[in-house]
Amino acid sequence: MNEARIYYAVRDGIARLTLHQPGKLNAMSFDMWSSLPDLVARAAQDDSVRAIVVEGSGARAFCSGADISQFGEKRSDADGADSYERAVSEGLAALSSGAKPTLARISGVCFGGGLALALSCDLRLASDNARFCLPAAKLGLGYAYPNIDFMSRRIGLGAAADILYSARTFDAREAQRLGVVTNVFGAESFDAESEAYLARIAGNAPLTLKAVALSLRELQKAESTRDASAANAAVAACFASEDYAEGRRAFAEKRAPVFLGR
Repeated sequence: MNEARIYYAVRDGIARLTLHQPGKLNAMSFDMWSSLPDLVARAAQDDSVRAIVVEGSGARAFCSGADISQFGEKRSDADGADSYERAVSEGLAALSSGAKPTLARISGVCFGGGLALALSCDLRLASDNARFCLPAAKLGLGYAYPNIDFMSRRIGLGAAADILYSARTFDAREAQRLGVVTNVFGAESFDAESEAYLARIAGNAPLTLKAVALSLRELQKAESTRDASAANAAVAACFASEDYAEGRRAFAEKRAPVFLGR
C-alpha cells in the first residue's frame, strides 16, 4: 500500500508508530503530522505500553522529511502555512513531552522533518547505513525558531549550527559524535540489536520509566519554568508500588522481576 499514513501496533510492551509512504521515502504528509498527537496519546493511555518507538517502513528510509509536494496546496498562503506549522509543532511536541519513553529506530534516510522527528524522541537508535541532513538552507526554507531552540537544547549550539549552516549530509558515526543519535548498530545486526535494546527497556518497571520521563520533560524546559512536583510524586509512587517490592524480591532471589505497573 502506498497510502501515506502512520501505522500503529503494540507488541511486547512497545507501541510502534511506523511512518509509511514508501514511494517518497516515508515523507511526512500533513495528515501524518496531524495524526501524531492522537497516536502518542493512545500509547500513553495503554497500560501495556512501556515505551513508544517511531520507525520507518522498510529499510531504505526512516523519513525523508516533510512531503514537499503538498506545500503548494497546504502552504500557499499565510493561513495555510500557519496551519501546517502548527501540525508539525504539535506532532513533535507530542513525542518530546509524552509521559512514556520515546525512541526512534533509524535506518537509511533521515532528512529534514525526519531528523526533527528523531530528535524529538528521548533516544535514537541508528543503523550504520543511516544518513542525516537538514537541507533547509539548500531549499531556501526558513527553519522555525522553536525548532532551532529545541535542537540546540538537545545537541548543543555548535552541533546545531554546523548541521543547519552547512546543510550537509553526514553518516551515523558522525551523527553519534554530534549527539544526534545515542546508539549505532551494524546494518546487518540492526534489527536484532535494536530489538534487544527495546526489550531491555520494556522489561523494566513501568512506573520507574514514567517517573524518569517526567523528570526529563521538565529538564527540557527553561530552568525558571520547571515544575518538579509531578516528577516527585511519580518517584514517591515507585517506592509505594507492588513493583518495588517485586524488584527487591527478584534481586534477592536472583531472578528476573515480573513488573505489573502497580
